[in-house]
Amino acid sequence: MSGHAHDHHDHHHDNHLDPMDARVRALETILTRKGLVDPAAIDAIVETYETKVGPRNGAAVVAKAWADPTYADCLKRDATAAIAELGFTGRQGEHMQAVFNTPDTHNLVVCTLCSCYPWSVLGLPPVWYKSPPYRSRAVIDPRGVLAEFGLALDPQTLVRVWDSTAELRYLVVPMRPQGTEGWSEDRLAGLVTRDSMIGTGVAAAPEAA
Repeated sequence: MSGHAHDHHDHHHDNHLDPMDARVRALETILTRKGLVDPAAIDAIVETYETKVGPRNGAAVVAKAWADPTYADCLKRDATAAIAELGFTGRQGEHMQAVFNTPDTHNLVVCTLCSCYPWSVLGLPPVWYKSPPYRSRAVIDPRGVLAEFGLALDPQTLVRVWDSTAELRYLVVPMRPQGTEGWSEDRLAGLVTRDSMIGTGVAAAPEAA
């Protein structure tokens, strides 16, 4: 059921704030303390990085895989290299594995030990991804967790849970929405949400674009 490829590998560097995260937090504290920045404005900036800027990299990878079968094959075989080809690489040199959703299988990513996350393709992790309830329940009751995100899967669909580690991080390639034949990669990328690349959502329908 679970894709626990590296369960006992060393997570030590990830238990501390990522250097980028730490800098953002430190800056936040200083600016807020001096009264220079409204905390709500900082939230808006972080929100932009979480949901708009960061995930654009991953969305470009997914859109290319949808549009180009050769690239999709490369992504299946060696995601680290295929993603690097588009100019996105992990800061700690961690490896990436792409897991593809199909009508029969839905993939969900979690990091049970801390909060390893594919920064290079998804930007800042959402707050809920780091939360203990998500990290424990995604493994024990993935369908229940997905239902809370508003994703009701067909009972016949198998849910595979992939546990990220410091060395290996996962990118979910959601299914391409119907009605997008002939779309450009840029237009397709607009349908790829951050949550669909973690597995707590699916790609947006064309009419939403």
